[in-house]
Amino acid sequence: MITKEERAQINADPELGAGNVLHRLRAYGRPTDRPVLWTDGTWRAPDGSHPEVITLGELYEYVETYAGFYHGKGIRPRDVVGVLTASSTEFAINFMAINSLGAIPSFANAKLRPEIAREYIRRQGASGAVTDTERHEVLAGGELGFVVTAEDIRPEHRAQLPQGWPYRHDPTDPIIISHSSGTTGMPKAVPHTHQTLLYAQLHRLKLSVGGSMGRLLVALPGNHNAAMSVMMFGLLLDSPVYLQSSQRGSDVLDAIEKFKPTTVFGFSGTYGQIATSDLSTRDMSSIEAYYNTGDAAHEAHIRVLVAQGSHEEIGPDFKPVRVPGSVFTDGLGSSETGYSIFHNGHKPGSASFGRCIGKPMSFAQAAVLSEDGRPLPAGEVGRLGVRSPTLTPGYWNDSLTWHKLRLGGYWLTGDLAMQDAEGNFYHLDRAPDAIRTEAGIVFSTRTEELLLASLPELADCTVTAIAEEGVRADWDGDGVAEAYVLLQFTDGAREPGDLTGWVNEVLAGQGFPPVTRALRMDSTDVSTGVTGKVLKRVMRERARELVARADQG
Repeated sequence: MITKEERAQINADPELGAGNVLHRLRAYGRPTDRPVLWTDGTWRAPDGSHPEVITLGELYEYVETYAGFYHGKGIRPRDVVGVLTASSTEFAINFMAINSLGAIPSFANAKLRPEIAREYIRRQGASGAVTDTERHEVLAGGELGFVVTAEDIRPEHRAQLPQGWPYRHDPTDPIIISHSSGTTGMPKAVPHTHQTLLYAQLHRLKLSVGGSMGRLLVALPGNHNAAMSVMMFGLLLDSPVYLQSSQRGSDVLDAIEKFKPTTVFGFSGTYGQIATSDLSTRDMSSIEAYYNTGDAAHEAHIRVLVAQGSHEEIGPDFKPVRVPGSVFTDGLGSSETGYSIFHNGHKPGSASFGRCIGKPMSFAQAAVLSEDGRPLPAGEVGRLGVRSPTLTPGYWNDSLTWHKLRLGGYWLTGDLAMQDAEGNFYHLDRAPDAIRTEAGIVFSTRTEELLLASLPELADCTVTAIAEEGVRADWDGDGVAEAYVLLQFTDGAREPGDLTGWVNEVLAGQGFPPVTRALRMDSTDVSTGVTGKVLKRVMRERARELVARADQG
């Protein structure tokens, strides 16, 4: 990691931002022979190789080659270039190269349905696109000026760099368009600027950086802006960064054993899969910390993960001492916020669960809002609103949707929350996933959290609604529905005969409304989106299928 002097140099740099990290490292005089990026071999370099370790000098060369290629294709400042690939490393190289021209990379998740990916990139006004061989046909033959793959980019293109390269960014210049999870259909296009995407990391660097940031495994989707911001932070810290393309739990565990990271960055879905794996056969001894962003993680999964590895604490003699167990920083954020607005730290023995997401970061503000935008007092449920210098300036080519999500001077995250008397926030549910029933509102995420924490036999569960045709029974609806819980059991678990009674006994004990029925499901019954989030709108139909299947015996 960097020295105190190098850290001071970064903190004093007025030009540094998300669009030029690589070029500022050159200005700092970082050694070019130092390995900086580790890859999973999914990216094809201009010389035809698939490098697994990339030095800083090689990274300069690759970025210059890609930038020269795009300049030769006519890309100029403020042009948009679509990027659709399954390789996290390919996203990273394109991010740095396209930004170096002052152009804007528009990232799309490779798991998007072909027709969605094609229309999404078209809506960004892209001049051209780079993709992988598997998806070339998805984008070819449309309105884009060019559609290329890594095989089209060769070492000689490095000679095509424009005069005055690299581009000098203003803090307000957009440097990436990434998209929301798309759980409701067409994803929202979320731009970030030279200032917003790196603001939180630079803020953190001014305060302190613990030793756990020594080796970083980025298991976030490569198309997500969080993956790029963590990579940039690692480059600034001079910490080795491993870019993992797959977010499947078993693949991330393989990467942990191979790379030996001190810190893992991922989404809650990945952590859930890791936590429900047989970790007795895995070597996780290198782990000191985990960072979760997007949806808040479940207590049951966090407790398993913090039992692995070790971390340093300050002992009674004020000297660092290594203790068993790791630290899990649970964050609630989104593509729009550019960084987790809330952080809640957990260690072995932690007790701050129950969907507690803690307090906002020191640079941000949050409030639980009424329907007319007034901050609500402690104990009342309302819409979660945030303010932050990390917030996107708005949706790309869709200002109407952006302004509909503004209320009382805050941006609405789409979540339902409440505060306690100490100012801690609690995440209860997504507004479309809350279920109005005859017995009261069932907050699906909060109910899932309680069941997973109380019933060790469960590997996972999903709470969803079944309503009559035309009835809307979510937070914004005025009808009622029936709540169903779909249960996945751990291998070898003894399943009770009366699943519904078993579940409702736990819910009644905590004063939660009951569910109408509990049903068993397999992992194949779970429908997830491109980022691994459970698609509650799809699971409503899956619940109907499971009910019909159960009724038929």
